[in-house]
Amino acid sequence: MDAGLTFTARLWRWAARKESADVDGWCFVTLPVDLADDVRERAGEPRGFGSVRVRARVGETEWDTSVFPDKESGSFVLPVKKAVRAAAGVAEGDELTVTLTLRDVA
Repeated sequence: MDAGLTFTARLWRWAARKESADVDGWCFVTLPVDLADDVRERAGEPRGFGSVRVRARVGETEWDTSVFPDKESGSFVLPVKKAVRAAAGVAEGDELTVTLTLRDVA
């Protein structure tokens, strides 16, 4: 694993689910574009859908997941599932400080 990348970003709910009453819908944070370039460089050959396997940390909460390329932002998005949001005490619209560690460094 690598040394990690830390950033702060707003937690947002997937647009296709915004109209839904489902408050447990998919939520994400978008990596800053400069960090996305770093991720691409460190990750080497992309996996399925261009995803990159990472370990994420918000506060004391850590989990293994992947970041996925996002054409709209030119960056990656990190999914933050309901169990993680509950454990970290965060909700849609909150600013999260996230540390990502790439699990498969080139």
